[in-house]
Amino acid sequence: MTALKHWRYWPDRALHRSIWSLAWPMMLSNITVPLLGLVDTAVIGHLPSPHYLGAVAVGGMIFSILYWAFGFLRMGTTGLVAQASGRDDGTTIRTLLAQSLILATLIGTALILLRTPTLELALRLMDPAADVLDEARSYTTIRVFGAPAALCNYALLGWFVGNQNTRVPLLLLTFGNLLNMLLDLLFVYGFGMHAAGVALGSVIAEWASLALGIWYCRRLLIGIPGQWLLEPLRRLKAYAALIHVNRYLFVRTVTLLLTFAFFTAQGAKQGTDILSANAVLLNFLMLISNALDGFAHATEALTGRTLGQRNLDRFYRTVVSAGIWSLVSAALLTLIFAFGGNLIIALLTGIESIRAEAARYLPWLVALPLIGIWSFLLDGIFIGTTQVRAMQNTMLLSVFAVFAPVWWLTQSLANHGLWIAFVSFFAARGISGGYVYWRLCRSGAWMSG
Repeated sequence: MTALKHWRYWPDRALHRSIWSLAWPMMLSNITVPLLGLVDTAVIGHLPSPHYLGAVAVGGMIFSILYWAFGFLRMGTTGLVAQASGRDDGTTIRTLLAQSLILATLIGTALILLRTPTLELALRLMDPAADVLDEARSYTTIRVFGAPAALCNYALLGWFVGNQNTRVPLLLLTFGNLLNMLLDLLFVYGFGMHAAGVALGSVIAEWASLALGIWYCRRLLIGIPGQWLLEPLRRLKAYAALIHVNRYLFVRTVTLLLTFAFFTAQGAKQGTDILSANAVLLNFLMLISNALDGFAHATEALTGRTLGQRNLDRFYRTVVSAGIWSLVSAALLTLIFAFGGNLIIALLTGIESIRAEAARYLPWLVALPLIGIWSFLLDGIFIGTTQVRAMQNTMLLSVFAVFAPVWWLTQSLANHGLWIAFVSFFAARGISGGYVYWRLCRSGAWMSG
């Protein structure tokens, strides 16, 4: 079987509907996250002193990076659960849920126990002004107590997606974000708690979302035959599959984080206007991610299930269907950015100098959806089939063999060179991932396990 042959496996309408039924709730779920950030900003931004807003921005960024680094708790759980679902193995589905929650709890608890050195180092690296630092320290000291719940929620999201249920994640994220918004208003304006109030609202919302998520787990498991086994939870060796998957995803995620951090730092060296313009344009990348990640999540669930069923025919049909809709979405985004990009920039900032700078580099964002689509799609395939070592290796190759050299060679082009390197990074991920996919198709390795 070659990679080209499976284009003969044209998906039917039922499969297209399956892709969309899984994709659209995740797209909406993704949108709720930046909306929460906007509400936090709006609530704290109306206080009399700007240092409160700076504190929430610094503290929020620290936890975004910290939690993103442990995003493997979602991705690793999804692929293994999807494969167990394909085998109708309800006992393994239960074991993976418990193992993921235990692993997330241990990591979250470790963050609490190590909070003083960890948060002080993070604040020192962020280097905020003195008045911002005190308020940010107050924010982070409270926010860290939500770490076990936040990481357990990652595991739950992955578990639900692996079970081909993306509507519960949408409900959980919507519930958590709405509750957080209400608590922000209560603590900040009702009790005058400032940044600490925003942090406390986040902590309570994270724990409440976890409680609701576990309740939905119980409801879903009623319809899945299987047993709860204590033995796989006691022995470290029983966690081997989960740890094996997650270690590769951890390296991959940290490498990705470092790439974004480097991109931001290099933009900052070119001045405040360039830094701000790049920050505005990265919102376009967020829109790309929100759209294409929905199909990636659907691909994770469906390809993992077909692998568990040992159904190669449906596997290829799933890949083709997800590919079609991802390509359509990418093309639409390219058209929107090409014809409405300047309007989006104007909505994001009213500062003329930043608008002008962002417009100069907008063509790179116009090209990015059609270049980046393949990395999103292939990530979905690799997560669902737990080919996570390939994800790690293609990420390392793309960063150190493409992004870094291209940036070095194009420094004379200033910010254009930085964007060339960034777009090349996405292209390299797609090309290298596509090569791995082709090799797996050619060798028939998808079903060799």
